[in-house]
Amino acid sequence: MEKKAGADLNKEQLLALYRQMLVIRYCEERLVKSYQAGMMFGGCHTYIGEEAIATGVIAHLREDDVVFSTHRGHGHALAKGLSPRELIAELYGKATGCAGGRGGSMHLFKPKIGLMGTSGIVSPSILLASGAAYKIKLAQEDRVSVSFFGDGAVPNGAFHEGINLATLWELPVVFVCENNLYATELFFSDAMKNTSVASRAQIYGLPGVEVDGNDVIAVYEAAGAAIDRARSGGGPTLLECKTYRTRPHAEGQRTTGYRTREEIEEWQRRCPIRRFREKLVTDEVAAERELDEIEAQVEAVVEDAHKFAMNSPYPDPATVLDHVYSVEC
Repeated sequence: MEKKAGADLNKEQLLALYRQMLVIRYCEERLVKSYQAGMMFGGCHTYIGEEAIATGVIAHLREDDVVFSTHRGHGHALAKGLSPRELIAELYGKATGCAGGRGGSMHLFKPKIGLMGTSGIVSPSILLASGAAYKIKLAQEDRVSVSFFGDGAVPNGAFHEGINLATLWELPVVFVCENNLYATELFFSDAMKNTSVASRAQIYGLPGVEVDGNDVIAVYEAAGAAIDRARSGGGPTLLECKTYRTRPHAEGQRTTGYRTREEIEEWQRRCPIRRFREKLVTDEVAAERELDEIEAQVEAVVEDAHKFAMNSPYPDPATVLDHVYSVEC
């Protein structure tokens, strides 16, 4: 008999997961339109298709737990508590953004909520999360550090060095590989002979778990076990979430050519939001009408965030040297 959606979760918790995925999706879709309209500066790497991972993992974290993210970090930021207003304003380069309009898409920071930064560099989140976990362990705190990274980070030295060190010192960190099959436009099997990221855990002596990254409940359950292990002093876990991005690597780049339209459409049918909605209805957790109401509410929140960002001021040019540690004359 098939297990019901989130059998260990109550209705409120299940609908919170659904709402969070919708917030991420609708924010990203709004940003795609804004990018196409020329309203944004710099790159924009959307998280469309991968919403279940950020949602399922970060649902277990407290505000004082820390997250280190990637260039594709909007979903992580929103799931960690960044408001749609602060996210969209940041991408529009406005002073009301989380980094005052200075960071843009790939450099989102808000330490107050444990968002320790997204980065355009591949794989630093692994080392930074391990370093934060080392500090947590030295301070004898029960906090957890989480690193998100893509399959493109796996061949890098930082992946092996960070995981080895975290395992050796039994640090309270969870490594989450969002394996969306492509590093920019390079298919994972063209870069690595062994395409199982989770299997690499055995080499270093930590648990390695592979899950369907488009199933929010599967991610939630696997992440819960990993985070509980880290928080209780059991050390790190490597979590591989198999997923897919249905948008280009970055907005403005090609969608096909290195992959087929048929492949994209097949993964669109596996949409994590659609799958979860169908599961909630089938398992009689919520009626279609109730889920429609949640969608309408989220749409309104995102539209409000867009208008807020549009009406916000750009940073004052007089503040251009604020936060600059040194200036060479």
